[in-house]
Amino acid sequence: MLTHDRAVGLVLGLLASAAAVWALPGGWSLRFAFTAGWVLVLAYLLVPRAGGGYVVGADVRGYLLLGYGLLQTLVGIVTVRPLRPESPRPL
Repeated sequence: MLTHDRAVGLVLGLLASAAAVWALPGGWSLRFAFTAGWVLVLAYLLVPRAGGGYVVGADVRGYLLLGYGLLQTLVGIVTVRPLRPESPRPL
């Protein structure tokens, strides 16, 4: 377990990634790409290591990290803007 071994590291990491998501404008190439990359790294860290251990522990902090990854994925998907602007609707 890296930064989420201690509560301060976990909170700091989650706040920093939340600030980055909030600062990026919505869209496929910005916010969604950041959140998808974040979740892909988290998914890679969930694979068991050669020595038999895990990077993300099966405790409250580990589940909090996984839940935050899900939340961040949802924010990345929901805030994607359409590729082209809507055409004006006739009155």
